[in-house]
Amino acid sequence: MIYLDDFLSYVKNQKRYSSRTSILYEDSVMEFYDFIFSGAEPVPEELLSVLTPVNVRGFIAQGLEKGLSPRTMNLKLSALSSYCTFLVKREIITSNPVKKVFRPKEGKKLPEFYTERAIDNYFDFSLQKIEEGAPFGKLRDRMIILILYATGMRRAELCGLKIADFDGGREVFRVTGKGDKLREIPVPSLICQEITVYLKRNNEEFPDNVQRWFFLTDKGNQLYLAFVNNVVKRELSQVEGFTGRKSPHLLRHSLATHLLNRGADLNSIKEILGHSSIAATQIYTHNSFEQLKNTYLTAHPRAKNGGKNGN
Repeated sequence: MIYLDDFLSYVKNQKRYSSRTSILYEDSVMEFYDFIFSGAEPVPEELLSVLTPVNVRGFIAQGLEKGLSPRTMNLKLSALSSYCTFLVKREIITSNPVKKVFRPKEGKKLPEFYTERAIDNYFDFSLQKIEEGAPFGKLRDRMIILILYATGMRRAELCGLKIADFDGGREVFRVTGKGDKLREIPVPSLICQEITVYLKRNNEEFPDNVQRWFFLTDKGNQLYLAFVNNVVKRELSQVEGFTGRKSPHLLRHSLATHLLNRGADLNSIKEILGHSSIAATQIYTHNSFEQLKNTYLTAHPRAKNGGKNGN
């Protein structure tokens, strides 16, 4: 497919999107061309000429007629738009046709999140297990939940975390997010104390951790996405209050919800989570990091004495 391999290489290597996102992008572009050519083998020149608003609208209509949701079609359109933007930047086409097309309106979906009571129940329960002399794996699994909730990290960011990314003196994590975007996430002091204890045990358990990964599997390998999913599901299933899905993303979303409920402003939360905005190239331009840190630590539900994080 013309320029598709170059586009996918750009997405993986320069944008550093996940494998799942790369597959979505590839499938979406291929589905568009299959819609246009009905499975026939097109002449290479035709692949560029069919990138028009009319054809994109037809692609949307067909997907909706097949029963795909507006959200699904919008994801496919985002992928197709990225492909076209890639071609525009390389002066292969003159404009992005997707930008001239109205996207299907998505119905409002109530956000999913865990209650603060459920989160507290988990940390109380898991702390008791550790105090009873549980093996290192239990300490690690609790720390995975704690870091996911305390910082709002993405799964991939957690898996790529190294010991050097934690600055105990400044009480921050340095995280490399999507598109190699670096951000700093402040960490409450009580949680920093737990991290210090964890890292000491981690070094004792895995003295040969050459690459200095923050988290390792039972066999001493780097974490992978499915491992994190399994830990979250297993850990949260032990405690009352966690109904429905049990996923790392919901811990991330729960943090954002709890911070908002406690008065943190939306821009500060976006900065903490590493969200990008179409409307602005800089989400947080007028506040210093220290102001951001103060806002975060004031609002964080586990940043104060009595958060029961342990020592």
